[in-house]
Amino acid sequence: MCDSCGCAEPAAVTRQPLSTEIPLRSPRDPPRPEGSRGEGQWGAGYREPQNAAEAAKKEDDGLNVRARIEGVYREGGFSSIWPSDLRTRFRWHGLYTQRPESEGYFMLRIRIPGGMLTASQTDVIGNISERYGRDVADITDRQNVQLHWIRIEDVPQIWRELEAVGLSTTEACGDTPRNILGCPLAGIDASEVVDASGVLREANAELVGNPAFSNLPRKFKISISGCAHQCAGHEINDIGLVGAVGAGGSPGFDLWVGGGLSTNPMFAQRLGVFIRPGQVVPVVLGITALFRDWGYRRARNRARMKFLVRDWGPELFRTMLEQQIGLELTDLEEPQASPISHREHTGVWPQKDGAYYAGFAAKAGRISGHQLRAAARLAERFGRGRLRTTTQQKMVILDVPEARVDELIAELETIDLPVNASQWRKGTMACTGIEFCKLAIVETKGRAAELYRYLERRVPGFDEEIRINVNGCPNSCARYQTADIGLMGCLVTQKTRTNDGDEKRKVEAYLVHLGGHTGEDRSFGRKVKGVKVLSSELGPYVEALVNRYRSERSPSDTFASFVERMSDHDLERFGAKPPSGAPIPATAALAEPRAS
Repeated sequence: MCDSCGCAEPAAVTRQPLSTEIPLRSPRDPPRPEGSRGEGQWGAGYREPQNAAEAAKKEDDGLNVRARIEGVYREGGFSSIWPSDLRTRFRWHGLYTQRPESEGYFMLRIRIPGGMLTASQTDVIGNISERYGRDVADITDRQNVQLHWIRIEDVPQIWRELEAVGLSTTEACGDTPRNILGCPLAGIDASEVVDASGVLREANAELVGNPAFSNLPRKFKISISGCAHQCAGHEINDIGLVGAVGAGGSPGFDLWVGGGLSTNPMFAQRLGVFIRPGQVVPVVLGITALFRDWGYRRARNRARMKFLVRDWGPELFRTMLEQQIGLELTDLEEPQASPISHREHTGVWPQKDGAYYAGFAAKAGRISGHQLRAAARLAERFGRGRLRTTTQQKMVILDVPEARVDELIAELETIDLPVNASQWRKGTMACTGIEFCKLAIVETKGRAAELYRYLERRVPGFDEEIRINVNGCPNSCARYQTADIGLMGCLVTQKTRTNDGDEKRKVEAYLVHLGGHTGEDRSFGRKVKGVKVLSSELGPYVEALVNRYRSERSPSDTFASFVERMSDHDLERFGAKPPSGAPIPATAALAEPRAS
């Protein structure tokens, strides 16, 4: 019996044995620098928790909280939830408390491996959003869909409805293998190196809900794509498998490890090996086991796998991986990086079977439940009921006959899901922001929509790809370091004069990073020192940047290559706020959540 409320303790999570056994420890301990401090690695014998999160995981596997949600919290409501479940284990089933926490609502993240959806699945998500989530949903840059305003009392029923169509929220959050990214055009793009959808599904099935991998040092992000345009961000994931051609022309994957953003951004490193399709699942499981056993658990801010890879280096990591999986991997020279750094999927493009796909842009990732249901109906009516989410917060309807493309475009336009969106709308994305997220300090979704509408009015007809990513905090959920214009939320003190004298208050502002991009000559954005742009100034500021770029660029420049050439002094000049002239719009709102 439980000491807190007398309920029966949930049974331990069980699962069928893996086809490939993953030992607790690697076959050979890696060397440690002499006199180095322990990092809490299981493989080095550190099994006692060294922080609160590790203690909570040792107390009970996060997977086990589902039984308490279904058997206790559904009946007892928000006030009955154990603090350690609320703060930690709920994430293992896709649940985060929503701002303001005192109201007792949750964000629920739905796992969509590779972004692959059927019309029936999309309809169910939209229906749940309408009935339980105030008709609000977000498409994320990890191809998930997030719902808001969810009550704990409704979660078991929501799970039943999702699972009836093959969807799940299991391990969509927490110190677990997160949703696996893939190319939304897997299997239909004529230029792809290899169709990765099958091995992606296999890896997902082996990892998700498996107690062998449910207690990792930190979140663990995987990308598996055979796309020639490298659209799934292999450079910024813990594991990146990207399509490559091996000896004799055989299709497979180039393996990268240790990428990640947040406050210490690092690009992944190549291991220099060729992974055949049949090796993908053992390699993914082997790397996950290495991270589980050798990842750093002492300090949460050093627990991502990028720190382990940085310290080991690619040669040692490859050696440890080969010993872990019992395979000697084949060398691979570095393939050519994709010259396409933005990797969008909007507009209408041909499939290899003669049909077409149509990609459309929601409002900086924000979409409603009724729009999702409408998109599902259109996918059935105009295609074969197949949809995809993308890593740029967009959606795609597949399998449209050429003769019906224009009719589909018109139908999507009617529900404000434009296929032929302006460059500003399709090039802008944002994280959840302070409206719902407890980590955010500024508004993002609304600000991003205001920004692209301003640019549509002030810089109409602009047709060059410039990506604007808006983040509510330094955690980079919307990847501000890899955007042409990355905006990271902060607060500034502003003095205003009132009838009672001067008053100081905190207002929303954004730090600016310019020129970030993945792909060829990848680079993180360069911070413009000393610049903090108030929310009310965002439109005029970005307009000024675009106009300076248009007047100073060379014909062959992209925004990223233009910024890359600049000296620090030139960057400071280019990124400076425009001089005050015309009246500025209303003062930025206080950094508080907007009413829904």
